Amino acid sequence: MATKIKKILVSQPQPTTEKSPYFDIAEKYNVKIVFRQFIKVEPVLAPEFRAQKVDVLGHTVVVFTSRTAVDHYFRLGKELRITIPDTMKYVCISDTVANYLQKYITYRKRKISFGDGTTEGLLPLLQKLQSEKFLLPLSDVHKQNLIEMMEDNKLNYSKAIMYKTVSNEFRPDETFDYDLLIFFSPSGIKSLKKSFPNFEQGDIRIGCLGAETAKSVRDAGLRLDFEAPRPDAPSITAALDLYLKEQKKASK
Repeated sequence: MATKIKKILVSQPQPTTEKSPYFDIAEKYNVKIVFRQFIKVEPVLAPEFRAQKVDVLGHTVVVFTSRTAVDHYFRLGKELRITIPDTMKYVCISDTVANYLQKYITYRKRKISFGDGTTEGLLPLLQKLQSEKFLLPLSDVHKQNLIEMMEDNKLNYSKAIMYKTVSNEFRPDETFDYDLLIFFSPSGIKSLKKSFPNFEQGDIRIGCLGAETAKSVRDAGLRLDFEAPRPDAPSITAALDLYLKEQKKASK
């Protein structure tokens, strides 16, 4: 019989609100949940960015795929002393990212559009603006599907590497005694293998969010025990809840 799950590592920052489903799950199943990122983001500084020779103001639409991209776009604009014009248009991958723009600009719906949270959902929005020039603020480690979509549809765009995704390695004195690990990106799997080159999964369970992350788990030769989204679990917390429920039943 597999080891009972007592301690779970969630490779994300700790939620800022006490209403997070993770806390309900911890209480419901009497498990300890630790939030610890496997990756961290570092800024590309102004001199490094200048070397890319990207003319920020030579673009009329900015495409944001994350709130991190929003932060670093406006950070670099400030460092480079660029005044972003009010005429700039923004296309965001989701309403969450679009609403986050209010941190930096006066929200005008006529300039901001957003998709359904998928890269494919961006396409109709981009096609409506196909005569424009698009700027894509990205990490040095980024998915290729957005680039391929821009290329396939012959859209005029520039990549702008504005931040870096680096491994947040474990310290030698840091305890690694988890029964279940939850990942959110392929970068997290790479970081695990970097921190623990001889990692053996054994009874440690692994859950993940997203098809690309699931593929990375399997490509790394690891066993994937559950994933989201799926019809009965649209979120990773829903998938975790169901998995722990099944484990509890099996142990009786």
